[in-house]
Amino acid sequence: MAIVLLTTALVIVVALLAAAGAGKLARMEGAPYPTALTRAATAFTAVLTLAATVTAALAALFA
Repeated sequence: MAIVLLTTALVIVVALLAAAGAGKLARMEGAPYPTALTRAATAFTAVLTLAATVTAALAALFA
């Protein structure tokens, strides 16, 4: 159970870091704040979706 919680926390931290990086890069390009927040949210969602897809693929492989 502890491994599942640690892995979940790690995935969320990585997703937050990717979102922060995407938002910062958008602001450095001169994008307004709403656009930067949209890009950050898109990056966050993409990382979580990728993690869920990999988890489902591994679960199907090992089941």
